[in-house]
Amino acid sequence: MKTDIILCGVGGQGILTIATVIGAAATAAGIQLKQAEVHGMSQRGGDVQSNLRLSTEAIWSDLIPQGGADLIISMEPMEALRYLPWLRQGGHVITASTPLVNIPDYPDHTAVRDELLALGNVELLDIESLAQQNGIPRSANIILLGAAARHLDILGADALREAIGTIFSAKGDAVVEANRKAFELGYKQPTI
Repeated sequence: MKTDIILCGVGGQGILTIATVIGAAATAAGIQLKQAEVHGMSQRGGDVQSNLRLSTEAIWSDLIPQGGADLIISMEPMEALRYLPWLRQGGHVITASTPLVNIPDYPDHTAVRDELLALGNVELLDIESLAQQNGIPRSANIILLGAAARHLDILGADALREAIGTIFSAKGDAVVEANRKAFELGYKQPTI
C-alpha cells in the first residue's frame, strides 16, 4: 500500500507542520517515508510545497511524478490549482476555501472555487473561520489535516492524533489540546 501526497500553500501557513505530523505518524507506524520540500520565498508569502511519499514497501524516489499524487492538501485554493498536474486520475484535493491574496493579480475568488469544484473529488473547507470561531486561530492547518485524514487510509486517524501529541508536547498541554481540538473539527466537519 502506498500514498503520495502533495502539501502546498503559502509561507507561514503551516504546511511543513502538517508534513511533520504525517511524518511522525508514519514513522511510529513503521511506514516507509520519503519527503522533499520546496520553500520558495516562504518568508515573503511565497509558494511552499512538500512531496510526502508513504508506503508499506521500499520507496526509491522522494519526488512524486506528474499524475502520481493520490492527495493534494492545500492551505490556499490557488496553490491547489497550481499542483493539479501532479494529481492522479481519481485523486482527492482537500483545500482551504479562503484565498490568501498575496499577489496583485490574484484571480477572481469565485472562478478559482468553481474551477476546483468542477474537478470532482475536491473538498473545500473554511478553516480560517473554523479556527477563529473555536478559539484556536493558530491551528487552521491542523483543521485541514483532520479533513485530509479521512483520505489517508495508509495512516489511521488515531496515528495522526498520537503524532499531534508527540509533535506539540514540548509546547505544553494547552497547545497539544488546541491542536487535537483542531484535528477533530476538521475530521468531523462537512465540506463544501
